[in-house]
Formats: sequence, C-alpha cells, structure tokens
Amino acid sequence: MHSAVSVITAKRDGGELSDEQIDWVVDGFTRGEVADEQMSALAMAILLRGMNRREIARWTRAMISSGQRMSFAELPRPTVDKHSTGGVGDKITLPLAPLVAACGAAVPQLSGRGLGHTGGTLDKLESIPGWRAEVPVPDMRRMLADPAIGAVICAAGADLAPADKRLYALRDVTGTVESIPLIASSIMSKKIAEGTAALVLDVKVGAGAFMKTLDSARELATAMVELGTDAGVRTVALLTGMHTPLGRTAGNALEVAESLEVLAGGGPADVVELTLALAREMLAQAGIGDIDPADALADGRAMDHWKAMIRAQGGDPDAALPTAAHTEIVTAPRSGILTRLDAMGVGLAAWRLGAGRARQGDPVQFGAGVEMHAKPGDSVVAGQPLLTLHTDTPEAFSTALEALRDAYMIDAAPSSAAASTAAVSTAAVPSAAAATGDALAPAVSNLAGPDSIVLDRIAP
Repeated sequence: MHSAVSVITAKRDGGELSDEQIDWVVDGFTRGEVADEQMSALAMAILLRGMNRREIARWTRAMISSGQRMSFAELPRPTVDKHSTGGVGDKITLPLAPLVAACGAAVPQLSGRGLGHTGGTLDKLESIPGWRAEVPVPDMRRMLADPAIGAVICAAGADLAPADKRLYALRDVTGTVESIPLIASSIMSKKIAEGTAALVLDVKVGAGAFMKTLDSARELATAMVELGTDAGVRTVALLTGMHTPLGRTAGNALEVAESLEVLAGGGPADVVELTLALAREMLAQAGIGDIDPADALADGRAMDHWKAMIRAQGGDPDAALPTAAHTEIVTAPRSGILTRLDAMGVGLAAWRLGAGRARQGDPVQFGAGVEMHAKPGDSVVAGQPLLTLHTDTPEAFSTALEALRDAYMIDAAPSSAAASTAAVSTAAVPSAAAATGDALAPAVSNLAGPDSIVLDRIAP
C-alpha cells in the first residue's frame, strides 16, 4: 500500500521511485488524494535528488494518462510541432507555423502565455483584434486538413495532461521550476498528448533563458529528446542563444508587427535565420526534404497561410495592432560600438512596462514593450535612440529604466571578446554543433553579437 509520505521519503533519501509509486502519486494528486503540500515536498525532493531516464519517462506517461490524448493520424499530411523553452523577443512561432504549413506539413501548435520576463505566444496573438486562443479539436482538425491553412496556434485544452497543469502551479510558488526532470516531463507530456508525429525543440541558453549554461541546456534537451523518442515521436532539439533578445522588439503587438515583416520577406536577420533553421528541421522530421522554406517566405505563400490561419481563429489579419499610449526613448550616452544588450534586462523592462505578468491570470498590455534600435555590433552615436519604451502606464517607466541600467554596454572599439564571439556567431552550424561543451561554454558566456545561431543539435 502506497502513501504520499513513503514516496516523498524514498526520493528524499535518494531512492529510485518504482513505476507503481509514480503512477499512484500522480493519479492521487490528480484526484485530490495527495495534498498540494505533499506534492510540493516531492517536487523539492526531485529537484534535489533528480530522476533517471526510466523515472522521467514513467512520470511523463503518468502525466499524459491523467487526461486525454489527441490524435491527428487521419490527416492527409504529416504533422510536426515545435516548442521553445522561452526567451526574450522570441516570436519565432508566429512566422514559423504558417511557413511550415505552406511547405506541406500540418502544424498543431499548442502554445502558452507568458510569465515573468519571457513572452507568451498566445499573448502576442491576442493583440490581433478578434483572434481567439481556444479552438475545439474538430476545428483544429479542419484547419490542419485545409491546404490553404495547415496550421493552428492555440491553447491546450483543460483535459490535456491536467496533472501537469496543477503541478506547474505548485512548482511556480515553491522554487522547484528549475528541476530538469520536471521541466522535461512538463513540456513533453503535453506535446506527446497533443498527438503530433514529430517535434522540434528550441532550447534556449543564456542570460535571458531558463537554462543559463550550455551544459544545463544540453541536459534538458537530451532528456526531452529521449522522452519523445521513447514515446514514438520523432524528436530533435536545437540549442540556440538567448544572451541578446531575438529581433528588435520585445512585447506582444510589437512582436506581431515584426513577425509580419518576416512573413513579408524582410525582418531582422536573426529572426529570419532561426525561423528558417527550425523550419528546415521540422520539414526534415516530417519527411519533406525537397522544399526550401526560404522560397515560401519570398513568394508570399507563408503570408497567405498566416492570414488564413488568423481568419480561421476569428482574427482580422489586416486590422491595426494596438499601440501604447506613452513612449520614452533611451539614448546612447556615448559614441562607440554597442557590445552588449542583455536579454534578461530587456525582458524585465518589457515585463515592468506591462507586456508580461507576475502571476497566471494577470492581464497584459498588448501595446507595451521595448523596441531596440541597435543590436550588439552596431555603431552608435551619442544621443541617438537606443531603445524606445512603450506602455499605457507611464509610472512604469522608472522601474523599466532601472532594469535597463546595466543591460547595455558601449565601447569605444570592439572588445577582443566581442570580436572572438562574432566569429562564433557567424560560423557554420555544423562546426558549432560538432564542438565540445567545454569549447562552446566560453563563447556562450561572452556572446556579444546576434546570438540566434544554432549552438548544438541533439538527436536520438
């Protein structure tokens, strides 16, 4: 006979939980038999003691079994999804889903909302007038099967891994969010339950990511690839830099506007680069290897699929996006080279301006955020705009400026560190992926240029 206390003490003392213990405690937690404080204690024990591959796989399976499992096996096209572990300015899902759909795959993209300094895909899309995040499964199937749409970005239903939803709320308030086994099982339980046949993971690493080091990002990516593979989902992970924000905007409507630039064939080089890198991986996992996604951006097909997808979810793709009522410009204090723009500082500023939330359920300002007029490596002149802050609540400017106080650095000339890491950021992906963790770690910690280049690739 199992008890919550016996399971907690077994893991607290460094023991390996049996399949039966894991199944019992997750089921008991879902039904309310295992109390929140007991599951919180177990989460802390897992954070401190860890889990092996079998335990993580069984924990993930138990999370999936707490709810329903979707299937898109009947669709006339292969399914593939993408998940990002979250970053600042990470609007990649917005142009990526319709781009991959335009190339012949079906993309059932279940996304979430932002919390803290990282933005949420659903918050960005809800800045589009009329757009709705809740899509019934029959409507999802219809959109995915429609060759003119082929993609849906929506919220996960309440019956998809409900045990994980409850556990995540506890982890957020008990200091156990950083547990790699729990992060991996949280992400993969929902992605496996979603029913996609293939999955590409974008694991962020750097100052603005949850994984601060390449070693921890690689550990998380490996655990998730193993979980997907064990569940029969073709899974691969790319490790990408998050020391500097992606693109030139951080904030909901601001990022939608930038995504539209990418879909129109333009946009910031780092956003385009990462979008195409992930699109090529997704198409390869879906078995579509003879189409270059860059062509679908250039000829307008991706934009057509975007507009069709937004309309299918009630939105008006041609409507004006919300704008903030107040702006404040941060200017360069001296002339020189911008050698650093810290993703965490920019993310915190955007959050304090109203683009993010401190607690689940808090409202966000769609027009709030940070616009970046220069990125590391750019020459700047004293007095020129570096950043524009957007908000509806001007009293937030002071706290946002405090977050940015040490977030950027201007040198008279490129530092040796900036010069060496610029070479890494522009190197070919295969050479970066082939490097050892020790060789890459210094480059990641000192990255000064656009850092969306793929740092590593984890495959089964």
